[in-house]
Amino acid sequence: MGPFVTAFMRVCLLLILGIVLIGWAAPLRAGTTVLVVGDSISAAYGMETDQGWVRLLERRLQQLDPEFAVVNMSLSGETTGGGLARLPDALQRHQPDIVIIELGGNDGLRGYPIDRIRANLGRMVTASKETGALVLLAGMQIPPNYGRRYVEAFHQIFHDLAEDHGVALVPFLLEGVATDAGLMQRDGIHPTADAQPLLLDTLWPALESMLEEHLELALDEGRSGGTSGG
Repeated sequence: MGPFVTAFMRVCLLLILGIVLIGWAAPLRAGTTVLVVGDSISAAYGMETDQGWVRLLERRLQQLDPEFAVVNMSLSGETTGGGLARLPDALQRHQPDIVIIELGGNDGLRGYPIDRIRANLGRMVTASKETGALVLLAGMQIPPNYGRRYVEAFHQIFHDLAEDHGVALVPFLLEGVATDAGLMQRDGIHPTADAQPLLLDTLWPALESMLEEHLELALDEGRSGGTSGG
């Protein structure tokens, strides 16, 4: 067999392999749904919905693949208890591949017991993981006037949950924003429209890694299914 024929056969094999991989990957990516469960920080409070970081996330994902879906079930004033109550229906209805949980801030501002906040968030993480979804916790912080012990315990909730449940964590979604008065609304609690791209940039590295992990897991399942079915 001549070198030209050998090279031609190699090219054909590579093309076939590429077609097979694309056949696995395309429908998997097309089915990727991200569910955001949050409060006013994720509900575009004080601005147009299109300006919020969740909508910006949707646009960024759809630039990668138009079939990406982002479902935002965030509500202004939402607590971990409210989110926990609404989550099962959302998981069943949307069957997300990735769940972003951005809750706890309102609980902290109302001085709710740390154990209750931790338990509610933990149950949300568990419920999401039981469906096979990957989970990203977006942490929050509260002002120092709530007392050092409570503030530190509140902040530690997110780290403990991420470690205990083996999920991704963004320690503070408002990192670099909350301390900049020019990026906060007059209430000093909610970020402005100009700050929304910064929130997305803070969250993006963790989410990008999760998207890669999701695709790898889905490809593995596709290979396993293809092998068992053959």
